[in-house]
Amino acid sequence: MSGRTEEFVVGALCLLVILPWIAWTVRRGLENQRLPIGRGYVEKAERPGAFRVLFALYLGAGLLIAFIAVDLLVGVDL
Repeated sequence: MSGRTEEFVVGALCLLVILPWIAWTVRRGLENQRLPIGRGYVEKAERPGAFRVLFALYLGAGLLIAFIAVDLLVGVDL
């Protein structure tokens, strides 16, 4: 595989597998009012501050994965 092909494959995996998985986890967590962390969960009713921080971390991870995918697929130069 050439370097460009590898970048395309990794970028496509980010967009087609990792980003939807993060979105699904966040959506399910907001519906159930609890987000997974490790083998446990943080429930909003019990620890609202920790829930907000974990939610922000999930959103940050999603944005970072989206940026990486776009960079690998299109070649964004900053």
